[in-house]
Order: sequence, then C-alpha cells, then structure tokens
Amino acid sequence: MTITKTDQEWREILQAKGAEPVAYAVTRQAATERPFTGKYESHWATGIYRCICCDAELFKSDTKFDAGCGWPSFSQAASENAIQENVDRSHGMVRVETVCAQCGAHLGHVFEDGPAPTGLRYCMNSASLDFEPL
Repeated sequence: MTITKTDQEWREILQAKGAEPVAYAVTRQAATERPFTGKYESHWATGIYRCICCDAELFKSDTKFDAGCGWPSFSQAASENAIQENVDRSHGMVRVETVCAQCGAHLGHVFEDGPAPTGLRYCMNSASLDFEPL
C-alpha cells in the first residue's frame, strides 16, 4: 500500500469525485452496499474499472460477468499487483477480502465459484469503483 491519507482527506476526495454516499463506509470501513443497488451491477460498457479512491486500474470490462449475486463480478484482476487479498473472519465466516493494493480501499471479496479459466469471482461493491469508458 503506497497511498496513505487521513479519513477527512478520503472523504474530501470521494466527495469531489461525486462518489456514491456509501463510498466512504465501503472503501474505508469495509461496509457492503445492498445487493442489486450499485450502479455497476448491470453495467456492461467497454472500459476499465478503477479504484474510486486512488484511480488505480482494478478490472477490465471483458472480465466482468453476470454472477446473479447482486454485485459487479469479475473473473480476474487487471494485473497481478492490482489487488491485495486478506483473510476476513467477520460476520461469523471466513472469506477472502479484496482491497486496492495501492491505497487499501475495501473493494469486496473473492470466491472460488467463478467461470473458467480462473474459477474466481471477484464480487465487488460498485461504490468502490469508478468506470473509465474506452
């Protein structure tokens, strides 16, 4: 993680970007948006999904798929170094949390029930993402 800011600085960055109201809670406090409410859940344009906090490239649209889970899902990260994975033991279960490797923003979780060839499902919060059309 290379970018460190105060809570107030993150709030100001998100506000300046017009981020969703829940973006701070999701990215800096590991909250989760309600399923089927995020702006990128049913978004299928061609482009790059970036971290809403620091603009790091996280996912490419050609890896996005409809998992039917209510959150945007991707089969792989944009690069090996884009995402950091952490063990998450919250809510009485063990999962793998995904965070932006550049700024530590909580993105969502990764599960091993995705499509071939990776078998992974990066289940992300729309509020943690920004989209750059190509």
